[in-house]
Amino acid sequence: MRLLFQPAEETIPGGAHAVMEHGGLDGVDRLLAVHCDPSIDVGTVGLRVGPITAASDSVHVALTGRGGHTSRPHLTQDLTYALGKVVTEVPAVLSRRLDPRDGATLVWGMVRSGSAPNIIPTRAECTGTLRILDAEAWHSTGPLIEEIVRSVVAPYGVGAEVTYVKGVPPVDNDNDAVVALSRAAMTLLGPHAVVPTKQSMGGEDLGWYLTQVPGAMARLGTRTPGGQTHELHQGDLVVDERAVVVAAQVLAGSVLTSVGTDGLV
Repeated sequence: MRLLFQPAEETIPGGAHAVMEHGGLDGVDRLLAVHCDPSIDVGTVGLRVGPITAASDSVHVALTGRGGHTSRPHLTQDLTYALGKVVTEVPAVLSRRLDPRDGATLVWGMVRSGSAPNIIPTRAECTGTLRILDAEAWHSTGPLIEEIVRSVVAPYGVGAEVTYVKGVPPVDNDNDAVVALSRAAMTLLGPHAVVPTKQSMGGEDLGWYLTQVPGAMARLGTRTPGGQTHELHQGDLVVDERAVVVAAQVLAGSVLTSVGTDGLV
């Protein structure tokens, strides 16, 4: 048995590659994991067979061109206007170039252009994440993003540099590992301890591990029963700390369940 932590999990492409390169998965037959879920009560875990998270990549677009005064935009290459088109048009075009069933969504988290209200800048940029539910579509989307960006900014004569960084594949839960987690949770926490869960648009570098070793991730309930539902990655998040004990019980019990069924740890 081996206990793996997840260094640099919140960065793209995450720390999983370094762990694997240093032998973190050597000799491992099955991988079991939990991830906090503040939308379900402490004492329960959410499980599903198949993909439980999405692929997540980083997209950065930098535009460059001739700046100038806002009174004479015709003598410049209006980067702020062009960036606005990138922010709105690229996700729109992408939604028409990909199969809707792929579940792709491009959302910008950072948009930056200029430093004064009457000056057209010489550089503008935006950074966001592309999330895709379908693993097959994920492999071919990078070149498409660059194609769309260049076509959107072409009428404005600006330069465009697209940096597309592959992040993480979907976490694809193995059936046997889900069975082991489910049996352990119901044995230790009661027959209603396992609740169904949907595939999330969130990314998780555990997905890289599961391309090498079968396993599964359970959603660990952290909400106090009857209490308020909070969102992850927000300042008002409150976690019922009894979930720590639940996680240890379920993971340890799942290892014993695995040993009892097929000898895998």
